[in-house]
Amino acid sequence: MLTLESFEEAAEIVKQVTQETKLVKSSYFSELTGNKVFFKPENMQRTGAYKVRGAYYKISTLSDEERGKGLITASAGNHAQGVAYAAHKYGVKAVIVMPTTTPLIKVERTKGYGAEVILHGDVYDEACAYALDLAEEKGYTFIHPFDDPAVATGQGTIAMEIIQELPLVDYILVPIGGGGLATGVSTLAKLLNPHIKVIGVEPAGAACMKASLEKGEVVTLPHVNTIADGTAVQTPGSHIFPYIQENLDEIITVEDDELIVAFLDMVENHKMIVENSGLLTVAALRHLDFKNKKVVSILSGGNMDVITMSSVVQHGLIQRDRIFTVSVLIPDKPGELVRVASIIAENQGNVIKLDHNQFVSTNRNAAVELKITLEAFGTDHKNQIVKALETAGCRPKVIRASL
Repeated sequence: MLTLESFEEAAEIVKQVTQETKLVKSSYFSELTGNKVFFKPENMQRTGAYKVRGAYYKISTLSDEERGKGLITASAGNHAQGVAYAAHKYGVKAVIVMPTTTPLIKVERTKGYGAEVILHGDVYDEACAYALDLAEEKGYTFIHPFDDPAVATGQGTIAMEIIQELPLVDYILVPIGGGGLATGVSTLAKLLNPHIKVIGVEPAGAACMKASLEKGEVVTLPHVNTIADGTAVQTPGSHIFPYIQENLDEIITVEDDELIVAFLDMVENHKMIVENSGLLTVAALRHLDFKNKKVVSILSGGNMDVITMSSVVQHGLIQRDRIFTVSVLIPDKPGELVRVASIIAENQGNVIKLDHNQFVSTNRNAAVELKITLEAFGTDHKNQIVKALETAGCRPKVIRASL
């Protein structure tokens, strides 16, 4: 049972392994949404995510015998690090099964806490099935990443901290994968103040909880596809599902493209690195249909590898028209390239890449093609540059950006 007493106990226990993550006021999103927006930056935890809370509290409830058998879990990364770190603190063995698609940084950091890592399956559910088989075969104690009331209780300590710091909070936005965090946060929030609304946020490509709530029972999605790897879950937790049904007020789904834009928003406006699953609640801020409320978005983690980060930044700049590619047709004669470059410079465009194709036409005097990749300030600036090229007779055509 998730009781107020158990939450209070967990709040004291998790202090042994967590850092204080004070709320961060967001002037940018407050102005954008017409609300008072705050972030709960769990990306700043020692393990880079909130998961250490549930893992450590769960392990604290085990007997010495259960811990002595060794611990095993399955995770796309953050729970893995939480269990590995907690096991290290208790001085017991930890085996972590992670999907083969897990970002390298999460694999290496999990190993860094002394855990044995096994890569298996393409998604969390396949890794979990294998971990359960190993637990039965080797006698390990299984620590479920979300479908365990004790784990959910540990995660729910986040809500206690939010309400202690912002007693009059109106809405709490929480990411959903399997539902452990949402269970803990929504249950404790309602116990402390039934008027607080808790909104779950899922990736559109892995909205297993929304599908389950709509059907009134736990359902398994045939497949999941999202860049939010930490929430790429096909089946939500069955043990915690009744708590979600009772305490969660709403679910918002977010497309992957929205997460890419949200990453840029956090880097540029808050100088924070937040992983894609943690960005769910940031992207959801643009979906809110109310004003003048106090809103807290939980940033669940910040474990993103540099390669993924680079890709997200590039795609985000393209989405926001801050990088674009334009094809222009010009006569093949001296001075034309300089003329085009001058038009771009006069309109404050910055050339990143240039591709000169002389063979776009059999009549080179008639036209050769320039593909120019440019940096701009945004959509209006891009349109200004394209219009200037058009006016100069360059016949510009915006094409798919290529970096």
